[in-house]
Amino acid sequence: MRVLIVQTSSLQGVVHALPVVSDLRREFPKLAIDCCVEEAFAAIVRLHPAVDRILPIATQRWRRQLFSAKTWREMRDFRRALKAADYDAVLDLHGTFFSALLARQFCGPTCGYDLAAAQNPRAARFYDAAFLIPKNVNAVERKRWLAAAAIELPLETPLDYGISAAPLSADWLPAQAYVVFLPALSQHWPEACWIELGQSLQKQGNAIVLITESEEERARAVSIAAAIPDAIIAPPLGAEARAGLLAGAVGSIGENNDLAHLAAALGCPVVNILATDEPEFKGILGTAPFRNLGGQGTIPQVAAVLKAFLTCRRQ
Repeated sequence: MRVLIVQTSSLQGVVHALPVVSDLRREFPKLAIDCCVEEAFAAIVRLHPAVDRILPIATQRWRRQLFSAKTWREMRDFRRALKAADYDAVLDLHGTFFSALLARQFCGPTCGYDLAAAQNPRAARFYDAAFLIPKNVNAVERKRWLAAAAIELPLETPLDYGISAAPLSADWLPAQAYVVFLPALSQHWPEACWIELGQSLQKQGNAIVLITESEEERARAVSIAAAIPDAIIAPPLGAEARAGLLAGAVGSIGENNDLAHLAAALGCPVVNILATDEPEFKGILGTAPFRNLGGQGTIPQVAAVLKAFLTCRRQ
């Protein structure tokens, strides 16, 4: 048997799809599992030993360079790769119009969310089999439930993202235990709160390292780090290096962004700060200690975040 997983959204969406790979491998040890993901996130999928083949798609880059001859060659090569294997099932875990249309191009019956459950109801028209998966559950569980319905997997199995990373070794890293801050561009948690938290953790012997995903986030991180003595802003890192940085931390604190979800998948203790999403639906799920704090219209205080982190952190 061979199954393809289609998940072409953000890093967070790709991370949420990893437990499906683990579920499939646990139930079917000889199953071949392929993944179609955005090229920027392929390195994270490669960390999962059960993935046989990765089909990277470069939609974001292709859109920016649509009139380039190189783009058209890559698109042609990708179309050829679509037909290189026959699948017993093609699982669209994303549920958008684009992902459903893409899934339809592969050789095999397509499975996805039905009209009431898909992000875009039009997506359901492209599936050979569509399933009603509740929306009022965590995003990780929704993907697992879809795979369970399509492939007949048991539901009550332990959560396993299936990835790990060796701690990063770099001369710019602090010698003592460090905490990774993952501030988001959204700025739902004020800079003053990040600064107060960083200063409190420093007094307890922790170094502070900040990771950013974009130049806009980096500007905010610079402002936060300037008020925390000896705080370090990580240089631009690839996906595997970011994973290694999180793996070596005593814990991390984030604003419900992609890297907070990646930290949870890697088994790094996480305190996740929410302000616009409900934690039971959009919060993190982890195998190491974690806490989701706040929610729609509610911002946690520094003291609550600090207390939660000290409970979760590696000793």
